[in-house]
Amino acid sequence: MGSNSDYNSFTFNNPLDPEEFKRQGHMIVDFLADYYYNIGNYPVLSQVEPGYLQKKLPSYAPFGSEPIETILQDMKKHIIPGITHWQSPNFFAFFPSSGSIAGFMGEMLSTGLNTVGFNWLSSPAATELETTVMDWLGQELRLPKEFLFAGHGGGVMLGTTCEAILATLVAARDRMLNLVGRDNIGKLVVYGSDQTHCAVQKAAHIAGFDPNNFRAIKTSRSNSFSLLPQSLLKTIQKDLHNGLVPCYLCVTVGTTSTTAIDPVGALCHVAKNYGMWIHVDAAYAGSACICPEFRHLMDGVEDADSFSLNAHKWFLTNLDCCCLWVKDPNSLIKSLSTNPSYLHNNASESKQVVDYKDWQITLSRKFRALKVWLVLRSYGVSNLRNFLRSHVEMAKSFEEMVKLDKRFEIVVPRNLAMVCFRLIPSVVHGGDANEINRKLLDSMNESGRVYMSHAMVDGMFVIRCAIGATLTQQEHVIMAWKIVQEHANTILNKTAISA
Repeated sequence: MGSNSDYNSFTFNNPLDPEEFKRQGHMIVDFLADYYYNIGNYPVLSQVEPGYLQKKLPSYAPFGSEPIETILQDMKKHIIPGITHWQSPNFFAFFPSSGSIAGFMGEMLSTGLNTVGFNWLSSPAATELETTVMDWLGQELRLPKEFLFAGHGGGVMLGTTCEAILATLVAARDRMLNLVGRDNIGKLVVYGSDQTHCAVQKAAHIAGFDPNNFRAIKTSRSNSFSLLPQSLLKTIQKDLHNGLVPCYLCVTVGTTSTTAIDPVGALCHVAKNYGMWIHVDAAYAGSACICPEFRHLMDGVEDADSFSLNAHKWFLTNLDCCCLWVKDPNSLIKSLSTNPSYLHNNASESKQVVDYKDWQITLSRKFRALKVWLVLRSYGVSNLRNFLRSHVEMAKSFEEMVKLDKRFEIVVPRNLAMVCFRLIPSVVHGGDANEINRKLLDSMNESGRVYMSHAMVDGMFVIRCAIGATLTQQEHVIMAWKIVQEHANTILNKTAISA
């Protein structure tokens, strides 16, 4: 411990001094504005080596205070080089993490107010704005009224889809165990496809399902990697024959690997016959469903129990924000509620308010509704639709450029704004097609000029070009394809020489 003289000589200014807050706040905004001005000039994928930062920063925390000017200098010098720039117009990897001024301002307001809205009383506006905005967004998605507060369902804003899946899995587990007996948890089965997000298997493990009772049902390229109802039915019947209990089905609208679209209605028709909880995971593609021409992707959702999308992916809402709607909020509340004496209050006991602590895994929660509220009000549904459509059109143009180069193939039909492609095996001069495509992707990404990611589907190494960064324009898409071709030329020439 420090001595008394150390303590007495240490000056600690008010951490929330309004004038200093304004001064530093303006500096941070200026710093970020300059970052966005120059973001296209940074290597998209960070070029640093593992452990680089420990070599540049002190071994101990500072004893005394340091000025924000010095900290921002170190931010530019040491932190920015270690960032992979998700907001770069040349970022085409994974799925987008689209940001916006409204999303940032909403996050800033949420952080500045620093409310902890676990129940209605702790911040009535936080709860009531969330219920309002979730109904707004649900209406634009044309969700059935049963999913809205206006129809005795409701929505909640969580951090990520992983949380939404875990919360609904726990509700599904308890609902089924109430029917078959709690001693039968080892018999409950969770279903998805081999393209379903790994979050489902992880959540099932956390929720106490037997790891052997997760069914990743095989899909194929011939069906664009969507889950077939007959495959689901066959798997369920086999489990029933073995004395197991079907419990939960995850239907995906826009899988991570290829944006495959599972047939929601047909799968619900199968699963409903067995009393299963049906969750529709539209983390990526759900945002696009506010456009009338894409709404059909979620047709059949009226027969599901829950539906979720990530507003922080493709809805201009800065990370994090997952929107989850459920038909029967009581199923969540029964499984997730806590009621310690120190949280007792008249509003909660009146049953006239929503206490969101009972709709999620954690107790504490951010005021996420501010972000979506600002996005919807600042841009309006019309402009949001056009934003989404612009990325789809850019993806169409990228797809056409790929098709014109006979060395490449489109692996699966394009859905929305992601294109899956690869060099075809016949052009690699007897080499391993997967290895050549891996080298192509690594070469492009190491250049720093573009960043794409990959998937392994049906034994094929596939390059994914996901268009959705807020700053991306057609010129960046054209340049990205030129970079693909340049690196393909180099690698194929080397392969031909060595053959």
